[in-house]
Amino acid sequence: MHYVYSLKCKDGYYIGCTDNLKDRILRHKGGNVPATASRLSLELDFYLAVKDKYIAFNLEKYFKSGSGRTFIKKHFMTI
Repeated sequence: MHYVYSLKCKDGYYIGCTDNLKDRILRHKGGNVPATASRLSLELDFYLAVKDKYIAFNLEKYFKSGSGRTFIKKHFMTI
């Protein structure tokens, strides 16, 4: 499986994609991922499990777009 995930950071959100979610989250929380090392503390917001890695990468790309962020706010975030 491949996972598209969102992390809540101290200054916003981070969207990523991986084939090993547990390891990737541990690496983020340990400060070993440059994109989030200065944005600690982190909390897993949501993830989607997808069989096809290309679909997962396309979802990640979409979620990072303006319309993808709007979709996330509408369907995955609570107010």
